[in-house]
Amino acid sequence: MTKADLVTKIAQDSEISKKAAEAALNCAVKTIIEALKEHGEIRIDKLGTFKVIERKARTGVNPRNGEKIQIPATKAPTFRAAQALKDAIKRIPVKR
Repeated sequence: MTKADLVTKIAQDSEISKKAAEAALNCAVKTIIEALKEHGEIRIDKLGTFKVIERKARTGVNPRNGEKIQIPATKAPTFRAAQALKDAIKRIPVKR
């Protein structure tokens, strides 16, 4: 599903225009990003938890020449699904 598909679905389900649905989606994404920057975590019931983790500096290997390189410390976003989301996905039949 693309962003355009999601906007269309939100507009249909909420009986609002696509323009309003896109504005709402953009606002939600912006708010999640700002919350992660400010608080480091945001929890959404029935969906899951977005969190910022810190990765330590480490030594890696350049795959082209096998040379050791230093990888600096960094922060990365993570997502942990809520149990309600996991249960909903388990009910989807497996395609073969």
